[in-house]
Amino acid sequence: MRRADRLLQIIQVLRRERRPVSGRYIAEELEVSLRTIYRDMVALEASGVPIRGEAGVGYILEAGYDLPPMMFDTDEMEAVMLGLRMAESRGDAALAKAARNAVAKIAAVLPATMRDEFIEIPLYAPVFEPFPQERIELPELRAALRSGQIVEILYQVPDRMPERRRIWPIVLGFFQQSRVLGAWCELRQDFRNFRTDRIIEMTVTNRRTPVNRQKLFSDWNEQQLQELERYKQERKVAAS
Repeated sequence: MRRADRLLQIIQVLRRERRPVSGRYIAEELEVSLRTIYRDMVALEASGVPIRGEAGVGYILEAGYDLPPMMFDTDEMEAVMLGLRMAESRGDAALAKAARNAVAKIAAVLPATMRDEFIEIPLYAPVFEPFPQERIELPELRAALRSGQIVEILYQVPDRMPERRRIWPIVLGFFQQSRVLGAWCELRQDFRNFRTDRIIEMTVTNRRTPVNRQKLFSDWNEQQLQELERYKQERKVAAS
């Protein structure tokens, strides 16, 4: 790796992390010696890059500094395009349109030598079956997720009577055959997952969730992992 490329990669690592990053961590990621990283840090600071920290403590990039836009390598371009194509194929109509617009905007500002490579990246995310028809507006639900608003829904599981629930939206999953909302259910006093095509009615209230979404997501995710582990153990016992 050329030194100039390595210096850019160091800035990218610092920009990506939200905590002080040790020189050893950076050295292992870039597959160079720790001594090389220390020399590079001195060079970056001398060139005016606002890095705080020192050897043995960790480094952090001060707010307000950024790399020039659209400096993608091939793997990064493929990751961006694959993500946008997945959003176009699995998202709601508004997300699909936004994904197409994002592709056009990125392509417009890329250097000419990279534009065709970006547009023609041979990675796809096809959907072989259409999603079940939904009766709610997903953009409205996504807005409630962003703002942390409590939502009231009328939900129906097949062969059961509809139930009204007041929920705290946490995360919206876009799976191959359905879209699923992870939420805290006030009625059950527990986390529940709701298929969006089974939500008959939805009202976004003016109330905010009393717990921030980051904490809710952490707790919800922990429960999902525990349930997955129980499922694996049950299958293991059944197969023995």
